[in-house]
Amino acid sequence: MDIDLLARMVKEVVMDHDTVTLPGVGSFVTELVPATFADRGYTILPPYRRLYFSPKQGEDTLLVDLYVQANHVPEADAQRILTDFLTEMKEVLKVKKTIVFPGLGRLRATRENHFFFVADEDLDIYPTGFGLQPISLKTHEETKEEVEEAVSALASMLEESPAPVAAPEPEPEPEPVAEPEPAPVAAPESEPEPVAEPEPEPVAAPEPDSIPAVEANVSPEPSRKGRSVFVRILIVLLVLLLLAALGLAVAGRVAPEWLDRFLYSPEELEVLY
Repeated sequence: MDIDLLARMVKEVVMDHDTVTLPGVGSFVTELVPATFADRGYTILPPYRRLYFSPKQGEDTLLVDLYVQANHVPEADAQRILTDFLTEMKEVLKVKKTIVFPGLGRLRATRENHFFFVADEDLDIYPTGFGLQPISLKTHEETKEEVEEAVSALASMLEESPAPVAAPEPEPEPEPVAEPEPAPVAAPESEPEPVAEPEPEPVAAPEPDSIPAVEANVSPEPSRKGRSVFVRILIVLLVLLLLAALGLAVAGRVAPEWLDRFLYSPEELEVLY
């Protein structure tokens, strides 16, 4: 067994399966990548299947089964041959750091001997996407055949479209009926002029001599006598106030201590005396 046979077996298996196990080394895994935009959105890349390497080992025996079918050997012998070859390949990879899988890519190792896979740029393991090409939205120009095809498609659509239905003619509007003119209304007869009522004769004002004597008995203004009484009472009150003020002044001169008892509290008296 050699590396070319192993590469062909891996490629044949991954065309129909998502994972292929290399006993003692790891697994090749495929992943479907959907269509994406590139070149700032001006290019559409078609979907494809990506192939990468995983250090995790699966439990499938796809490579062993394929080797048994191709070489018609017992399964135990196929398992032994494949295991021995992969063990030797792993040791070579740790030393050389790169092993080429023809038609697939390169299996490489880091300084710490972590394995990873770099697929070829033209690797195609997606049969469903055969013929898909990137589409550029800024450089695509329609060819003459595409224009003719589009024009013929529009013509067929016009032929298949139903004839337009004629719009119903509008019914004539009925002529307006002339309304009868109203009969002239007779002007009302003039009302009779109002009869002037006779003005009442003016009543003669009574003479001054004929005013009853009762009106003369109107109450007169307050008499001067009442005013003189009020003035006298006011003068008396003023005199009494003057006498009281004079008495307080005399008491303040004669007996000031007796007067202070009425004007100050006991505490204030203690402060004064």
